[in-house]
Amino acid sequence: MALVKYNNNSISAVSSVASMPSGALVPIKTITASSDATISFVHGSSDVVLDSTYPIYIFKFLNIHFSGETLMQFQGSTNGGSSYGVTITSTAFRARHYENDGLAQLGYRDGDDLAQSTSFQNLNSNIGGDDDHNTSGTLTIFNPSSTTFVKHFMSNLNTTASTPNSSNEFMAGYFNTTSALNAFQFATDNSETFATGKIKLYGIKDS
Repeated sequence: MALVKYNNNSISAVSSVASMPSGALVPIKTITASSDATISFVHGSSDVVLDSTYPIYIFKFLNIHFSGETLMQFQGSTNGGSSYGVTITSTAFRARHYENDGLAQLGYRDGDDLAQSTSFQNLNSNIGGDDDHNTSGTLTIFNPSSTTFVKHFMSNLNTTASTPNSSNEFMAGYFNTTSALNAFQFATDNSETFATGKIKLYGIKDS
């Protein structure tokens, strides 16, 4: 695709632009945490779109801070959020480095993977409960509306872990269903809540 450039002299003479390119990453919904036990994105609810409009959906996590030490998890739904428990098979690994330089490590996380499980999928290891601890990153869902294929996902989050350390964590897998996924929920593995931060949902246009 050719890159079109305008300068200050020429732009004033432009009367119309028929094919000004628009971005491929489309903002859909932002939810700001406020001591929430769970955060859900449901198609058709509160302007959320999770259908064939976009082939790829991306969740962005911005400075998610919890009320205490916890894990962040997620699951999908095929029934508009009435239940969350789609069968998942996944894999996980992380790199981490302690603030005191006491440990630098890269390894597989067999405690975070799932094998044909309907449990919630971990997105990171323990997030510290200190006031300045948080997590940020990305979760990508591929073609959730497909009724032919399983639905792949990949995530990468960086976490201020409880030791404390910087923990860069990678999870990937698939929802083993040919039913369309139309809702996703984020939760913790205990009674801690999403105290502050934002989760933003985007759609990626088909090329």
